[in-house]
Amino acid sequence: MRIAVTGATGNVGTAVVRRLLADGHAVNGVARRPPDAEFSGSSAVTWTSADLATDCQELLGQAFRGCDAVVHLAWGFQPSHDLAYLERLGVGGTEQVLQAARGAGVAHVVHMSSFGAYAPRTGPAPVDESWPTTGVTSSPYSRHKVAAERCVDRFETATPDVRVARLRPGIIGQRSAGSALLRYGLPGLVPAAVLRALPLLPLDRRLELPVVHADDVADAVSRILDTAAVGAFNLAADPVITVEHLAAALGTVHVQVPAPVVRAAASLSWHARVQQVDPGWVDLAYQLPLVDTARAGSELGWRPATDAVTTLEEVVAGMRSSAADATPALRHRSITENVVRAWTRGPVSRRREP
Repeated sequence: MRIAVTGATGNVGTAVVRRLLADGHAVNGVARRPPDAEFSGSSAVTWTSADLATDCQELLGQAFRGCDAVVHLAWGFQPSHDLAYLERLGVGGTEQVLQAARGAGVAHVVHMSSFGAYAPRTGPAPVDESWPTTGVTSSPYSRHKVAAERCVDRFETATPDVRVARLRPGIIGQRSAGSALLRYGLPGLVPAAVLRALPLLPLDRRLELPVVHADDVADAVSRILDTAAVGAFNLAADPVITVEHLAAALGTVHVQVPAPVVRAAASLSWHARVQQVDPGWVDLAYQLPLVDTARAGSELGWRPATDAVTTLEEVVAGMRSSAADATPALRHRSITENVVRAWTRGPVSRRREP
């Protein structure tokens, strides 16, 4: 098959492209900044440069023409203070992808949603795919994921002849995303080495997070394409990650701090632009439900090859070493680069750096 992949150079996209090429598929990659160098066979990919935050439906239509399926992964996390841009990219970009897929006559669309689209938990039990996708309203990420799901709802109603699948994974990680994750979570001038000497981990012990490896997400995508599957699929690996797992992976000591205090600190530092993680992420961490992955197992035969603790340890190791891949989105994080950028580029030109 010929498969178009949006967001093909990111954390999930690189894993999906690797898997599709290994499966023998032809890949049309779509990214705002295609790679200049090879990453895992990227020379075999037909690249289209398209910024989904702009009017690029014609470009997308060209990239999708002749494709059997579109896998829509593109999303944005930064700049976290520019919510209008993030909404144009995530929600408006999803609408453009769907309309371009319809115009190109694509038969199968796979949309990357998130467990972040789910309504808050009401108890400790994991939820299946029937749980309401009304989100956590205090989180911009969750609101945008919900709005993207509504775009997919409308698309399904308007194009019943197109097969549509949705993935709702937990937190996705792989070693090569280490530099990218550091850019999301640490101020630009803070060295990665700080993660080697964290004295304390101040979090509420109630934290529970579903985690899954990027390669296992790619495996689910491959199975969906091979079986022409439709509907929603939760993805996560065992065990559920707790503060004890986080402390062990970071080699530090957990200190109990109530979630409202953690949120207040996140809000204060975010509004002061000391760090880039908005307080809505704290709300997600403590309000979202765990996910039941039985449907992916029964309908796709999907089983994660990497457990959640191993994925966490791999991600932490990648962050500590500023691990990277040969794509702009996953480029190596350099303190020198950050210093140069801070002194030579204005706030407007810096806005869209991931």
